[in-house]
Formats: sequence, structure tokens, C-alpha cells
Amino acid sequence: MTRTLIALLVLGLAGAAQAQGRPQSPTLSCAANRQSVLANGAIVLGTGGYTYDRFVRDRSFCQFDETVFPAWVPARDTPQCFVGYRCKNASPWDD
Repeated sequence: MTRTLIALLVLGLAGAAQAQGRPQSPTLSCAANRQSVLANGAIVLGTGGYTYDRFVRDRSFCQFDETVFPAWVPARDTPQCFVGYRCKNASPWDD
């Protein structure tokens, strides 16, 4: 009985972890999207459908050879919401 209960609890926790998805920017207000990036420093946001990207608060969340570029996402209350930045390779030869 105890083993069955433990197995059910483990399966339930694994299912709950799999059910968690990334935040979807179109379902949140612009302010909520921006606050998520600011609070976490770096976050992966869904931007609609099956698209997503990583957004950062500042360059300290990028790799040493990357720089930042301004990033906008669709939000519930505006089609273009500035949320922070995207990290991109700084080399002009690596596009």
C-alpha cells in the first residue's frame, strides 16, 4: 500500500512538472511581460503559436561574445511591447 502511494505521488509530481509551459506574451499585458524579464534577468517567452525566444534584462545575461539588441513582443494590450533585449553574436560574420 505504501509503495503504491509513493509511486502515485511520484507520477503526479512528474506530470505536474511536464504540464508547466513557458509564459505566452500575447496572453499577458505589456507591463507583466516586461516585469517578468526584469524580475528574472533572463526568461524564455512564447511569442505566439509555436514561436519563442530568450529575452534578457541586460548584457550580463549574455555570453561573453554576445551583445544585446532591443526586443519587442506582442502583448495582450499592444502589438509591440518592449520587454528588454535579445542576445546576439557580436561578430558581423556570424549572422
